[in-house]
Amino acid sequence: MTYVYQVLHFLSVLVGAVLVLSAGLQNLIQVIQLTLAGHAIRKMANNRENRWLWRRFGDSAPPITLIAPAYNEVTSVVESVRSLLNLQYPQFEVVVVNDGSTDGTLAALIEAFELLPTQRAFDYETPCEPVRGLYASLHQARLLVVDKANGGKSDALNAGINLARYDLVCAMDSDSLLEPEALLRAVQPFIEDPDRVIAVGGSIRVVNGCRVEQGRVLDVKLPGRLVALLQVGEYCRAYMLGRLAWGQLEALTLISGAFGLFRRDAAISVGGYTHKTVGEDLELVIKLHRRFRERGEPYRVVFAPDPVCWTQVPESFRDLGRQRMRWQRGAMETITKHRDMLFRHRYGRIGSLAMGNMLITDVIGPIAEVLGYAILPTFGVLGILSWSYFSAFLALSLGFNMAISVAGLALDETQQHRVSSGKDVFLLLCVAVAENFGYRQLCSYWRLRGTLQFLGGVQGWGSMTRQGFSKPAKA
Repeated sequence: MTYVYQVLHFLSVLVGAVLVLSAGLQNLIQVIQLTLAGHAIRKMANNRENRWLWRRFGDSAPPITLIAPAYNEVTSVVESVRSLLNLQYPQFEVVVVNDGSTDGTLAALIEAFELLPTQRAFDYETPCEPVRGLYASLHQARLLVVDKANGGKSDALNAGINLARYDLVCAMDSDSLLEPEALLRAVQPFIEDPDRVIAVGGSIRVVNGCRVEQGRVLDVKLPGRLVALLQVGEYCRAYMLGRLAWGQLEALTLISGAFGLFRRDAAISVGGYTHKTVGEDLELVIKLHRRFRERGEPYRVVFAPDPVCWTQVPESFRDLGRQRMRWQRGAMETITKHRDMLFRHRYGRIGSLAMGNMLITDVIGPIAEVLGYAILPTFGVLGILSWSYFSAFLALSLGFNMAISVAGLALDETQQHRVSSGKDVFLLLCVAVAENFGYRQLCSYWRLRGTLQFLGGVQGWGSMTRQGFSKPAKA
């Protein structure tokens, strides 16, 4: 028994050391992100006047093709397309790619926009399933609807790239809404640094609970359901801490699939979006970094916080779990595929900082967290680990996470000003504290399951219930 106890004690010390090291590294990364994000916001010109945007960029704004892949999006696709057509931008087109939907998505588009068959010459410059038909609107010259065989989101985006008329393409989700001036704000880095900027990502916010009319968010409200409400704070941290900080380091590896602007020739040069992956947005940006680093060509991938895209998020724990497991599988696929970039000098900050962060946060993090929550209390019950040590570690970890959550909300409110009432701000602060008691642990569990699914060869997107955009309140 003494020998067994000694072995267990050694294991408890080893596990504790690994957990402390993992948590310490992740906390250090968050502190660095907070510092960089705060510095970026302080020096950022927060001029949100649309007239200023038009005076400075209106005449020089390059034309853009917006690509919105749609698969079984009948509840939201018409409203989303109306939002895109109402954008304030000098010259753009909207290419909606119906990826073999089976729920009447194409029929809804045909009826809403009075579509008729049309033709457009194009080449299959990036791989995609055959295009079955093209449709144009009688009243909306900017709209093109593509009907193609089902091939997945990556395949649909590639079809949109092939059919795009313009040199800049904006990839987004068909269940998302762009603010009217979002394109003008997102294109700013391309205008100011046209030779080097190859991709720009904007901010994503939760539309659940907001009042939407004619494809525009008229009244910003917090979601009424707990699952969606918990995600509001997550999105604030992800963009106003994570993306903004990595952008400052010129080591941004992820531009959300819900809203990203790319140079068309750069996307084509890496073969477009990769098929048979659920992390196509992350994969594309990593491929762009890899290509330009290996060729020694100057380039920039930029995060711009001002352009805002409103997206629907899952409203049930079941759908949210599926989404988070899918995101984790996508991260694991990309890390595994590009593991030879890790800590390689030729890839600069991407190989050292960005890929190193992915290794700590996406690979080691979920395993360490779940093991910590499971093993340390067990060792405490068995008397192998001091309860005072466990309690101190837990209190420190929870306190730090609460502080980061609150800081993320503060930075978001400073920059975005999207929460309209003090009551809502207070509610978000309460959620930022409460999410550390159960929700954070659940997300770690889903990420661990996603890792196990990846190791088991699980593929595919799965399904998510779509609620459609909320309607304006009746007078």
